[in-house]
Amino acid sequence: MREQEVKELSPLGQDTQYVNQYDPAQLYPISRQLNWAERGIERDSLPFFGQDIWNAFEISWLNLKGKPVARLAEFYIPAGSASIIESKSFKLYLNSYNLSRFADEATVQAQMEQDLSAAAGGTVNVVLRHPDSAPALGTFSGQCIDELDIEVNQYSPQPTLLSAGGATVSEQLYSHLLKSNCPVTGQPDWASIQVSYTGPQLDHEGLLRYLISYREHGDFHEQCVENIFMDIWQQCQPTQLTVYARYVRRGGLDINPYRSSEDQPLANLRLSRQ
Repeated sequence: MREQEVKELSPLGQDTQYVNQYDPAQLYPISRQLNWAERGIERDSLPFFGQDIWNAFEISWLNLKGKPVARLAEFYIPAGSASIIESKSFKLYLNSYNLSRFADEATVQAQMEQDLSAAAGGTVNVVLRHPDSAPALGTFSGQCIDELDIEVNQYSPQPTLLSAGGATVSEQLYSHLLKSNCPVTGQPDWASIQVSYTGPQLDHEGLLRYLISYREHGDFHEQCVENIFMDIWQQCQPTQLTVYARYVRRGGLDINPYRSSEDQPLANLRLSRQ
């Protein structure tokens, strides 16, 4: 079981000694191949593009005079990288900067990019921001489907809830009702999610039931979004599809994966829940 392996080897869910001196060894990668193998996906022929966008709100280090510097950070991890980075290990790594001295911001950015790229097995881009320059809040575009009057009795993922048919349409649909659970600790992960597509029209009620069906499912944010993309792609056969989830912050970090049939970057859209 991959969940048991993560429990035994990662810092997630274990008592942890927080370090405050720079230590890249805190980072714990988890192979994406674990999820890809279950779906029959090969890394050299991925059926999607995308990124995992992380936002960090607790970034600090010391300058050469010992004075603290506070920053916000954005991390862009490619969906095709070899590994995701376990979130608690990510926080432990960031905390290790707290009493470490660096010459300037550019040095910190370069060091983070080097360490995170090595852990992820792909090129990670880092953006550091002054706390006064945080991105403004935004909203998903399209139609919110949360007010549909539906009956729900499925709380584990069920792709057969999805269906589509009729004329080809282009729609953006979104919901604030996505919830999954940490696969190790069982803690809830809350998210808003947008589905943008062109193809036979999705049954809106079926889509909402499907998204709600993740409510008791244990998996990492990145893999939930990847599986949602794949289920819609395979069950409904759109010609274009993008699935973008914005998860609520936990431990000073929020994780925002998107997967798309189109090779185009998406904006780091900060929602009011974040």
